Amino acid sequence: MTERLSLFDTTLRDGQQTQGVQFSTSDKLQIAQALDTLGVDYIEGGWPGANPTDSAFFDAPPKTRATFTAFGMTKRAGISAENDDVLAAVLNAGTPGVCLVGKTHDFHVKTALGISLDENTTNIAQSFAHVIAQGREAVFDAEHFFDGYKSNPDYALQAVHAAYDAGARWIALCDTNGGTLPHDIHDITKAVIASGISGDRLGIHTHNDTENAVAGSLAAVDAGARQIQGTLNGLGERCGNANLTALIPILLLKEPYASRFETGVSLEALQGLTKTSRMLDDILNRVPQKQAAFVGGSAFAHKAGLHASAILKDPTTYEHIEPALVGNARIIPMSNQAGQSNLRKRLGDMGLKVAPKDPALSVILDRIKTREADGYSYDTAQASFELLARDALGLMPEFFEVKRYRVTIERRKNKRNRMVSLSEAVVVVKVDGTKMLSVSESMDEQGTDRGPVNALFKALAKDLGRYQANVEDIRLVDFKVRITQGGTEAVTRVIIDSEDGQGRRWSTVGVSANIVDASFEALLDAIRWKLVQDGVA
Repeated sequence: MTERLSLFDTTLRDGQQTQGVQFSTSDKLQIAQALDTLGVDYIEGGWPGANPTDSAFFDAPPKTRATFTAFGMTKRAGISAENDDVLAAVLNAGTPGVCLVGKTHDFHVKTALGISLDENTTNIAQSFAHVIAQGREAVFDAEHFFDGYKSNPDYALQAVHAAYDAGARWIALCDTNGGTLPHDIHDITKAVIASGISGDRLGIHTHNDTENAVAGSLAAVDAGARQIQGTLNGLGERCGNANLTALIPILLLKEPYASRFETGVSLEALQGLTKTSRMLDDILNRVPQKQAAFVGGSAFAHKAGLHASAILKDPTTYEHIEPALVGNARIIPMSNQAGQSNLRKRLGDMGLKVAPKDPALSVILDRIKTREADGYSYDTAQASFELLARDALGLMPEFFEVKRYRVTIERRKNKRNRMVSLSEAVVVVKVDGTKMLSVSESMDEQGTDRGPVNALFKALAKDLGRYQANVEDIRLVDFKVRITQGGTEAVTRVIIDSEDGQGRRWSTVGVSANIVDASFEALLDAIRWKLVQDGVA
């Protein structure tokens, strides 16, 4: 018989405390809907009244199957729960769930709050009694619990029992500083259960300051806790929180958790995990972490020739799960370490069946090794690799010819008499025997300069004759620059990530001593790859 594990997501609250992260109200609505579709049980939306964004979010909250939860703190000393305006703001949000944080570490009670231990436990008890009286489901975030238990176990237990006895549905044991190791989390969670708090009322909230947040969460579950708090992509203050994009597939796919527990996330919903993870990165305008477990772009990438050869025979030789289970995909990247096993597998994925001894294989490998010696990298620029391979196989249409291009950059005064930068690009292409000249500026509709590469792309994609409809939905989503050699002979490598209206995302590479020239090469590959995928002649 399986047991139920509850998943409590705090991306919109604790995740928003990540340095450099600030969600808009519309961002929060989009993320909340994605979390609800995924199947988490609780969505913590933020702290009502803490800032205009959170206030607007709670004024028009999303309709979710998950228990929508507001965050706040236990009442302040010297004020009744009924008259505490901070606590009132949380309750006035009208959410079915309320999560209150309170002190459980004697050091923090005396130093941070400056009150007695008994007064703190009274504040906890009265706060939760008030929340329960309002008909809300209550969660106690026991702040600094593990450090508090190590310092004064009797008082730490007294504090959590104050909330438990007052009717809190969940007692979430928080490793607030992120320094508690999994074996201690396991043993202390066991001690809490032994003190009389049922495991099905216990949650775990870990931080990742020792890279143990996921392991610590699992240790608490092993000890008997039945709720896990975490965030998408491990967002959170300092080093982040327990990463739900790692925890959820572990719970569903790995033993003993898969057969022992069930969650609100179905195997079907799990297939959308990678998409959800990358949606969050898109909202934050961040490049997805390639090495992220399960959902990273390199999570199922096999570079070494020996690995790729084995993968061709049986993927389980070097993969712990089938990538599709989490919505990810297997990648056989190409590099100067590549062997023919890698190459044939990659060509096969492109729909190109090549015989084992086809001379073109050696030609492609030689080109890759030569170009990577010049500074190119095909590990991540898979689209550029595909174009290189198709060219060697005689399968690459010309589409159009670039006759020339020019970019000028100037600084001039705008209407407000301020000096601004402006780039202008001119591109001449030949399509079906006809020359076409296009000119574009880098200034957007809001008057912001988007730089010379943006101007180049706009000019290049402005008029491509019969191919125009195929390139109009291309969007540049990332731009990475690397100097591969130093000194006066520096070589610049540019990798550009592009996306189209069908949701396809691809990477291309360009190399030159001139950063604009390298960028233009990558832009050309981006457009040509799109035309190949669209099947135009």
